[in-house]
Amino acid sequence: MKIIDGKQLAQNLRGEIAAGVESLKSEKGVTPGLAVILVGDNPASVSYVTAKEKACREAGMLSREIRLPAETTEAELVALVKELNEDPAIHGILVQLPVPKHISDKAVIDAIAPEKDVDGFTPVNVGRMMIGERCFLPCTPHGIIKLIEFSGMDLKGKHAVVIGRSNIVGKPVAALLSRKETNATVTLCHTGTPDIAKFTREADVVVVAAGRPNTLTGDMLKPGAVVIDVGVNRIPDATKPKGFRLVGDADFESCSKVAGAITPVPGGVGPMTITMLLWNTLESARR
Repeated sequence: MKIIDGKQLAQNLRGEIAAGVESLKSEKGVTPGLAVILVGDNPASVSYVTAKEKACREAGMLSREIRLPAETTEAELVALVKELNEDPAIHGILVQLPVPKHISDKAVIDAIAPEKDVDGFTPVNVGRMMIGERCFLPCTPHGIIKLIEFSGMDLKGKHAVVIGRSNIVGKPVAALLSRKETNATVTLCHTGTPDIAKFTREADVVVVAAGRPNTLTGDMLKPGAVVIDVGVNRIPDATKPKGFRLVGDADFESCSKVAGAITPVPGGVGPMTITMLLWNTLESARR
């Protein structure tokens, strides 16, 4: 059984990205710029935004972090996004979600110019992804495809099962897996699927993004399958300094005994999300 090291793959790709940034600077005098907007002080969001800023600096990119109070209005946030759309120094715009409840996620995402939508969330980029046109791919699903490739599996003709139908992971990763260049046969399972194990036992690849621990267990797997665990769940653990430990949606102990390759939590999918954000920002600057 192989542990798919997301940290190692992310490090490899970030090296390529940094080289691409340096090349763009020296050849065209262009420094890729990413603007990240954080509304409020959600601890998880603050931590994630800080990590993005650090990653940008390490890659040689311009990072513009904009922190706004929680009482910022939707109109004010949309106006800021539109200003950044017109800023030539900014090639990517990311509004950290979730935003406060009085602000519509959709209104904010729709305000981002598709050519600066490095999260791949706008309807234009989602539509382009679905019909196979050039676009910014959503970061976590794109990272998942890279991880599967890194595991050594050729997806062509393979059966992939995705557990979870969110707009952020489940649906887009199912779409990417079924594109011609990937060419997998895809089954999408969710809370309305009566017997998920019926499908996962036939799968060469299982991507589990349900948001619930132990959604996938070893007895649900085909021997040798590749498991990509997207879940990040806090489980109380008095032996840990913070009083909890992180686990995925797959039961690692039982799944690792059956799978041919599996991502750990943490250290699997997580490092790839920010890496693919940098990837998209560099691509935007190159355009």
